[in-house]
Amino acid sequence: MSSASLAPQQFTSTEPTKANVRWFVCGLLFLATTINYMDRSVLSLIEPLLHLPFMGWVPGVAAQYQVAYNNAYGDIVIAFQIAYGIGLLTAGRIIDRLGTKTGYAVAIGIWAMASMSHSLVHSVLGFCIARAVLGLGESGNFPAAIKAITEWFPSDERALATGLFNSGANASFFIAPIMIAAVTTVFGWRSAFLCTGSMGVLWLVLWLLFPYNRLRRGSTITQQELRRIIPETETKPLLGRLVRSRGLYAFSIAKALTDPIWWFYLFYLPKFLNENYGLDLNHAKYPLIVVYSVSSIGSVAGGWLSGLRMKQGASVNSGRKTALLVTAVCVLPLMLVPKMHVLSPHNAWPAIALFSLAAAAHQGWSANIFSTATDMFPSTAVSTVVGIGGACGAAGGAIFTWFVKTYFALHPLPIFLFASCAYVLALAIFQVLVPRLGIARTEPA
Repeated sequence: MSSASLAPQQFTSTEPTKANVRWFVCGLLFLATTINYMDRSVLSLIEPLLHLPFMGWVPGVAAQYQVAYNNAYGDIVIAFQIAYGIGLLTAGRIIDRLGTKTGYAVAIGIWAMASMSHSLVHSVLGFCIARAVLGLGESGNFPAAIKAITEWFPSDERALATGLFNSGANASFFIAPIMIAAVTTVFGWRSAFLCTGSMGVLWLVLWLLFPYNRLRRGSTITQQELRRIIPETETKPLLGRLVRSRGLYAFSIAKALTDPIWWFYLFYLPKFLNENYGLDLNHAKYPLIVVYSVSSIGSVAGGWLSGLRMKQGASVNSGRKTALLVTAVCVLPLMLVPKMHVLSPHNAWPAIALFSLAAAAHQGWSANIFSTATDMFPSTAVSTVVGIGGACGAAGGAIFTWFVKTYFALHPLPIFLFASCAYVLALAIFQVLVPRLGIARTEPA
């Protein structure tokens, strides 16, 4: 494929004169990711308000025995995850062809409209359709954002930059619980979707006004070397080369095993707090803010750790995998959450502490696992790789959600055991498939 087909607009061959422009781009990615997670998290935040007849809720029956409702809620979550996974299979490739600016604009336009459409639904099927379209649109966020990081940042800054923009997933929970609680109290649950969806439209205007392609940096040394692995030629299709790369399988398996855990926090943590500790949205918002505040620290710290190791002279392989190992180990205490409910049935904070540590570790893990894609593949392939890996993560999330909706209410321990050990398992598989990561130790900023 020609580079023109991947980035049709012209861009500079050197870094921008004002290098700090790259951090402004990171800020835009942070805002987009914040909006992305606000749109997808609205469902879990208003879940106590959905105890309605059309959702299968039966008045007077305890929450753990609301089989029809739990299945309906789980099906709505799975509809999003399946569509998100299907979208990721094509979103990365589309963004590689359209270029980051155009591809990102199309993605957020779709998901903003889909988010607002939730306000019109009156059935489980309507929710499933709206969530599916939302998933298709949101599938463009991470392929576009990781591609932008590759285009604007050198290797030793990418994990930190990824951690910063990815912390938008946590920042959404500083804003969303308070904002949605206030809006729904006055206008009802439908207004929550209109509120968050409109924020995507505002971001889209800002993104279109920013001269992305004119200021974009040229290829870094590592990216130029990686083109020898995935060269830009029309005669050798990209996907055909990627499927022969162990790196693609290592990245995809890691996403398939660990993405479901973040989905679990996102869609079931408010429900868990409501059913186990009786916390409605007005009371659960404070624990949620704590969990995602701590996870923001983990997101930045995880990216900082690998970058620090490389700045101190460690290889890309050592820097990334040290950070991945530290974060994987920090998730292990999550298996104790079911015991916290037994030891402290009326105090949610011991469980919140464990959720906070695990969520922080996940975000640190995520910053580094995303960066491994930029260590193994050139920018012209990064969105495709991230899309395929994300699709595997969504598929894993849908499977895990099926187990959660079926067994979690009465048998939570196996769910937490898997969630706590998934990262160590993923890293072990990654090490077997890619024993040495990266082809260059450092590159100029």
